[in-house]
Amino acid sequence: MLFEHQDLLALTLAHPQPRKQPQSRTLKDGTRLTLIDSGILAIEPLRPGDSDIVLSCGVHGNETAPIELVNDLVNAIISGELVCRQRLLVQLGNTEAMVKGTRGVQENMNRLFSGAHARGESNPEKARAALLEQTVRDFYNQSGRKRFHYDLHTAIRDSQREKFAVYPYRPGRAWSIEQIRFLAGCGVETILLSHSPTTTYSYYSSNEFGADAFTVELGKVYPFGQNEMSRFEACRKQLSRLIAAQPLEYPPLAQSVVFDVCQVVNKHHEGFRFSFDDAQANFSEYPPGTLLAQDGDTEVRVGAVAESIVFPNAKVALGQRALLTVVPTAIDDRFE
Repeated sequence: MLFEHQDLLALTLAHPQPRKQPQSRTLKDGTRLTLIDSGILAIEPLRPGDSDIVLSCGVHGNETAPIELVNDLVNAIISGELVCRQRLLVQLGNTEAMVKGTRGVQENMNRLFSGAHARGESNPEKARAALLEQTVRDFYNQSGRKRFHYDLHTAIRDSQREKFAVYPYRPGRAWSIEQIRFLAGCGVETILLSHSPTTTYSYYSSNEFGADAFTVELGKVYPFGQNEMSRFEACRKQLSRLIAAQPLEYPPLAQSVVFDVCQVVNKHHEGFRFSFDDAQANFSEYPPGTLLAQDGDTEVRVGAVAESIVFPNAKVALGQRALLTVVPTAIDDRFE
């Protein structure tokens, strides 16, 4: 029987390769579990509420805390401790990288969405990204329902703001105050507003299906079994409430801090280098005019106001993002 001897994480690590056919099981309350493929599980109550929820994690295979968190939620549903009252799709993303304990195998999977997996030579990670996209497309097959996608990560480096979320570009749509407060209830009180299309997973769901979608950073990378899971308790409880259609925690809006993405710095030369120490923490702030990076003959400098750095990584592939800079912003008429 499905999950009789192994939970979702154990089963995925033991069998990370694509499955030949789905497996299903029905819980005592009529909830249907369908293992669509390795690490991809649909959970559908007999009489679901008004929301379709996607929880993805492990898009970077070494970001283990969100994987363990999501696995705990699935275990709670199977045991009956947590009653699932909304349609739920769980995805453990880069299964091969999870087994290897690496960020990726050949690719940064979080740059393979919105069709980017179709460019260049094929490989298993591109095939996996295409499968993840397709299962989301199949899952969001009913109109008139609320759609949510929380793509859960942990960061490579230390951060002056431990938990934060990137809110994808939403052309023609206002930013949601309710979602900012929902994330604060998860313990995520820092929000970065993106202003351009990307090939990240959360942008895919937001742009293609109008989902309220976020890339959520919950802390720092640690190996399996070495995460201090108490640090994610607020997130676990809030996601449990969402899944169970229970009243959610909505802290005061003043509790959240919002930043605009100011510069998106892509790497164009192999000699790309930062002017600051490689271990510099996310959200370190630099004054106007500071040299941040050298990319060939191009200097990357802070503009007219102080900017903070996020996701600096000089080792990315050519053409990929090596750095974001952000500046504080107000919650104004762009929000509703």
